[in-house]
Amino acid sequence: SSEVLEAIENVIQGVLQSLAQKKAPVLTVANRTDWRNIEFKDSVGLQMIPGCTTKQIRSDCPQSARRFALMLKMLSMIYKMVQSNTYATKRDIYYSDTLLFGSQSVVDQIINDISCMLKIPRRSLHVLSTTKGFIAGNLSYTEEDGTKVNCTCSATAVTVPSNVQGIKNLTSHAKFILIVEKDATFQRLLDDDFFNKVSPCIMITGRGIPDLNTRLLVRKLWDSFQIPIFTLMDADPHGVEIMCVYKYGSVSMSFEAHHLTVPSVKWLGLLPSDLKRLNICKDALIPFTKQDENKLASIQKRPYIACQPLWKKELEIMAASKLKAEIQVLTSVSSDYLSRVYLPNKLQFGGWL
Repeated sequence: SSEVLEAIENVIQGVLQSLAQKKAPVLTVANRTDWRNIEFKDSVGLQMIPGCTTKQIRSDCPQSARRFALMLKMLSMIYKMVQSNTYATKRDIYYSDTLLFGSQSVVDQIINDISCMLKIPRRSLHVLSTTKGFIAGNLSYTEEDGTKVNCTCSATAVTVPSNVQGIKNLTSHAKFILIVEKDATFQRLLDDDFFNKVSPCIMITGRGIPDLNTRLLVRKLWDSFQIPIFTLMDADPHGVEIMCVYKYGSVSMSFEAHHLTVPSVKWLGLLPSDLKRLNICKDALIPFTKQDENKLASIQKRPYIACQPLWKKELEIMAASKLKAEIQVLTSVSSDYLSRVYLPNKLQFGGWL
């Protein structure tokens, strides 16, 4: 915490020095969303390059003065929270002054900019994300406040903790971790008691694009147990994008890649090649939209696809067919095909990439 306080004090000192010299104060932040500032490393995923380009948030420029003021306001809130050892979610911060911030996304961006500017992970700033992910299966742990959580015995999923860093005493006999893209599929596998039937496993879902806590938890599980991690996604560009976020990280959070990515993640399904192999009826597939075509083309150009020839092949199959499928398409074979046949066979015979 002293490191965080000192980093904030240095920023404020810089602002005061500018004022003392009758200069307009400026905050300098990295260009987080520029691909030119990102490098791909096999062992880490997408990470920010050391000498990346920056942008200035000036206090004397009409376009950025408001953002400058909001960043100072946020720095003051973080400083108070770190000093008093209290935490707030991004949502709490937004609702503390909705008129000032204007929207939740403004708060989210400013917090990420501050985290990147100070070179301090977001959770060390005492700002928590509102969790939307779920976890179930062979796992128990103790939360920071001493609450014992057992995911094994519940028929309903447990919410991913909002302070992943604080959890300890993780125990599990799981043989693998299964990341499921969608809540509906996750619930279906839960109803079918999947995590007990095949072999003990841990199931986790970020319910679409994962929030920070879900990604932190997947990383923590990997660090703790070093067991295989598989993903079950829709066979569409959006599903591939989500899987890449778990495996390689996202451009906007590349400055925190070391804590968030798990490069050993494997693509279990639903593979575009599975659709042909399982004779899925063309009528059950969904035609691409223009947006799907653009998304797929952009994924195919990414640096990490070049070192994944088997993934590349699957994306080419998808691009050629211009058809996509949701995991639910497997119910067209039989209602419990996913948990009874598809997943057990894939896991037994190594049907992942």
